[in-house]
Amino acid sequence: MSEPSPKPFAFHLDHTDGAARTGRIETPRGVIRTPAFMPVGTAATVKAMMPESVAATGADILLGNTYHLMLRPTAERIAALGGLHRFMNWKGPILTDSGGFQVMSLAGLRKLDEQGVTFKSHIDGSKHHLSPERSMEIQRLLGSDIVMCFDECPALPADRDRIAESMQLSMRWAKRSKEAFGERPGHALFGIQQGGLEEDLRAESAEALQEIGFDGYAVGGLAVGEGQEAMFGCLDHVPGQLPVDKPRYLMGVGKPDDIVGAVKRGIDMMDCVLPSRSGRTGQAWTRRGQVNIKNARHADDPRPLDADCTCPACANYSRAYLHHVFRSNEMISGMLLTWHNLHYFQELMQGMRDAISSNTFNAFEREFHAMREEGDIPPL
Repeated sequence: MSEPSPKPFAFHLDHTDGAARTGRIETPRGVIRTPAFMPVGTAATVKAMMPESVAATGADILLGNTYHLMLRPTAERIAALGGLHRFMNWKGPILTDSGGFQVMSLAGLRKLDEQGVTFKSHIDGSKHHLSPERSMEIQRLLGSDIVMCFDECPALPADRDRIAESMQLSMRWAKRSKEAFGERPGHALFGIQQGGLEEDLRAESAEALQEIGFDGYAVGGLAVGEGQEAMFGCLDHVPGQLPVDKPRYLMGVGKPDDIVGAVKRGIDMMDCVLPSRSGRTGQAWTRRGQVNIKNARHADDPRPLDADCTCPACANYSRAYLHHVFRSNEMISGMLLTWHNLHYFQELMQGMRDAISSNTFNAFEREFHAMREEGDIPPL
């Protein structure tokens, strides 16, 4: 897999419908249609999926995880083997997170100071240090197309002083990340806004990031326990604090109704492990809501998960079969349900892109919620 020519990274805003936006992010490895959902390939793989299968669902970009890859197999080893794209056989763009969120979640296994975070590996207990400079180095070795600056993400709820202190540290780290990133034509660096649910702290963070200057701006520190109502309340004002002409990325979101609500409020990019994790645990997401395939009601049901879905699970297999292979702990269960879930999430994104382009997003949203309220098809 040859290295792409260093073309500039660019964002084009094509259409708006209210606050909802559709556009294109151009990278040397391909165009990302927005709003975009990024499947998560934590350890250089989207679990239970081949890379070409992920592409077949309509995904334009994957997310990789700095923390996990730096520990195993190491960024240096991946670089020596040709970079993350070649290593995992993914031809499209890859966004890598900074490792900050995973490190912060280690609680008693880490020590935080101005320079960065010292932590013990969850794999073997070995000691490591992650700083803005080291995070940029790791992401450069991986060869990611979109690099995230290093930040701290406190769990919510937290008191205002803790949130303010953390946000200000993240802004200092953002400046160091930008300096360490340097000039890398064809690669982009995104800043991460913090500030919890505090509108003024979010505004302060957005101003600090724009003063530094980034290719895109992420909304961090949400979907960490605050609940959907609080998250949407924050998103009612956060996108307006960020530049109109740059991509807006909401990190770690989410469920289909989270995604629709975020796009409605002006978000362009999202990621979440939910589609693949749910698939491995017998949960399917459909336009009618969630289906628990392990339930006995599916054991004799010859119908597909979703008669209108064209994924392999729905086109070729019955609910009865999916129930059987899940209850039998067969690997094909996780493969088929994950494929279905990723297909549905990408279908949802395409539906929103089309609705925004035709100024029918409100109608799309009403139908989305109405179908979910109807619920799953009744048992036979």
